[in-house]
Amino acid sequence: MLAWPIMIAQLAQNTMGFVDTLMSARAGSEDLAAIALGSSLWLPIFLALAGILMATTPIVAHHVGAQNNKQIRSTFYQGIWVALFLGAVSVILLQNTSFILSRLSLEPSLQAKTEGYLAAISWGFPALLLLQVIRGFSEGHGRTKAVMKIALLGLLCNIPLNYIFIFGKLGLPALGGVGCGIASAIVMWIMLFAGIIYLNKSKFFAHLSLSFKWQTPIPSQLITFLKLGTPIGFALLIESSMFSVIALLIAPHGETVIAANQITISFTGLIFMIPLSIAMALTIRVGQLAGANQILEARKAAFTGIYLTLVIAFFTCLFIFLFVHSIVGLYTSETNIVSLASQLLLIAALFQFSDAIQVSAAGALRGYKDTAVPLLLVFVSFWIIGLPSGYILGLTDIILPAQGAAGFWYGLLIGLSFGAVMLLSRLHRVSKHEYQSR
Repeated sequence: MLAWPIMIAQLAQNTMGFVDTLMSARAGSEDLAAIALGSSLWLPIFLALAGILMATTPIVAHHVGAQNNKQIRSTFYQGIWVALFLGAVSVILLQNTSFILSRLSLEPSLQAKTEGYLAAISWGFPALLLLQVIRGFSEGHGRTKAVMKIALLGLLCNIPLNYIFIFGKLGLPALGGVGCGIASAIVMWIMLFAGIIYLNKSKFFAHLSLSFKWQTPIPSQLITFLKLGTPIGFALLIESSMFSVIALLIAPHGETVIAANQITISFTGLIFMIPLSIAMALTIRVGQLAGANQILEARKAAFTGIYLTLVIAFFTCLFIFLFVHSIVGLYTSETNIVSLASQLLLIAALFQFSDAIQVSAAGALRGYKDTAVPLLLVFVSFWIIGLPSGYILGLTDIILPAQGAAGFWYGLLIGLSFGAVMLLSRLHRVSKHEYQSR
């Protein structure tokens, strides 16, 4: 019951990226490439900052299990302070990306469109990060349907706003990729206002007497919040930045390679929302059970969730193999892009199992408030094993003739497989230790 609303919310949120890619592709390959490059920069920033705020969920879940309303309220307010600070940081970072893009030897028009897209979307980041606190607070209570409705609202608004700003409707000029950034920023604020209204009107939270008045930061609680959240943020940054580095490394190979890689990232990111949603539900469930000292039940919930993600991985893998060309055809009809994107998607189908294990195990570990060691394991998996393997296979002839973009996706397969084994072993040790120590 916890997972399916989260799943729909994640799918709706990721479908926005799917829609952005699809609609910008119709505007032109250069607009698609601009959004691909822009996404490779803003997505790691967002995931890192949102990951810090994801500490809200396990902290609140533990306090809910212990029925500590005072600490629940305090966690919410401290999360708001953190989100405000991180929102300001995100705007500054995304408004100043020219020093990175200028080093990629891009065509001037492509660089200009990418910078415009990033500048436009940056204004929505403060809203999106504040919404992350509201989401974590609600999900920590096991209230996941409201988040689903807010995400669906965002998706419904995203499509017409994209149409207006990308293609120039209602008297506005056609802005292409920059228009996509403007539409996304507007959607982010719409979703935040919907979240605020939900908290103010919900009878479920009435007993907590929440308000959005200024509350004094409490250093000790901020430190606790950041101590738990920062490893989550860095873990997500490590994972997402590898995709970004891959996109940047293959950028000099031309728009066809960039577009094919972006299509693969877009679709695999979409289906990844399913195991990710289960992982987020595991954080809630394991956190609440651990907070209530129901340690055996927490361990059972963790491994049941992993078994479920493996079943889902089987079907997603099969789906990609059967319909790979139809999937790519949704994005583009250009023969060269279709051919390369289909090859990359077939490689992506192979790591559905390891990806499902590593994300669900990490979600369960967050429920135990274990984030530091998983951060180290993720770093080793992606940056010590995955990315170097991809570089060797993709851009050198050391083992095989250089495979280009495909080599990097083989590297992802290697890194994810190692991460899956290590995180699963960590979960086994942590959950067993919790059981034996109680």
